[in-house]
Amino acid sequence: MSRKCTICGKTAMSGNNVSHSKRKTRRKFNPNLQKINILLNGVKKKTYVCTKCIKGDKIQKP
Repeated sequence: MSRKCTICGKTAMSGNNVSHSKRKTRRKFNPNLQKINILLNGVKKKTYVCTKCIKGDKIQKP
């Protein structure tokens, strides 16, 4: 299962780790996903939703 928000579709982003000597290595920024119960098309479902969608009232809790 990929780390993806059910509501907005937010996925992992890539970037760099930067050391003290400015050496760069690739890293991944995962979204802050929480597994919660939501009403999706009138059906109660347990899915992964990012915290921005939870705080922004983009979901309906049963």
